Amino acid sequence: MRLDKYLCESSDLTRSLARSALARGEITVNGEVVKRGTFVVREGDQVQWDGETLEIIGLRYIMLNKPAGYECSLKNSQHLPVMDLLDVDKRDRLHTVGRLDVDTTGLILITDDGQWTHRIISPRHRCDKVYLATLAEPLSEDAEERFAAGILLEGEDKVTLPAVLERVEERLARLTIQEGKYHQVRRMFAALGNHVTALHRERIGPVALDDDLQLGESRYLTPAEVSALAQADDTPA
Repeated sequence: MRLDKYLCESSDLTRSLARSALARGEITVNGEVVKRGTFVVREGDQVQWDGETLEIIGLRYIMLNKPAGYECSLKNSQHLPVMDLLDVDKRDRLHTVGRLDVDTTGLILITDDGQWTHRIISPRHRCDKVYLATLAEPLSEDAEERFAAGILLEGEDKVTLPAVLERVEERLARLTIQEGKYHQVRRMFAALGNHVTALHRERIGPVALDDDLQLGESRYLTPAEVSALAQADDTPA
């Protein structure tokens, strides 16, 4: 990799600032000052900027316990972006794996690996998403059967994929879906004449939200979790 690109990939330097740092003699490779951005950095080389060793960040995989009031979209909004909750370098490279709406809490995955994201959210691979929904009214007696048969959402011409509904309490239900339509969980309960007053995502595929994470906290996924999510539901629908 060219040295100027290495500097941008491993620090907050822009391309122009990297050129300036090189020209001032602030960059060393294996202890020797290098001023050429075209210099090729090879595996095992030690690159330093003013004595601080730089390393390529690499791909990152993060789970966040999203609080209410934060927006997953990168567009301008009146709400704070979830990325503001992360204390990591190069946040602008990261994206959420799917979205949770502003009022929904719980598990959100964040990464800079586009292929990994696609593997999880692709409709061809029916990856489970598990939500805990607090309801305004008690569940109807036939709710399980109606969710299992698929729900026709307002404005749609096809029913949803079969979903699994588990009664937790009279007004509390756990729902497993394999799609990610706009406000899908809320719209599914609305189609049954009910209203979701609180919604929390507990799990994506085989990975559950870490019980030790408080709202707003995050941690890196383990290699096993990253691999499990990439391989979940490996047979396309």
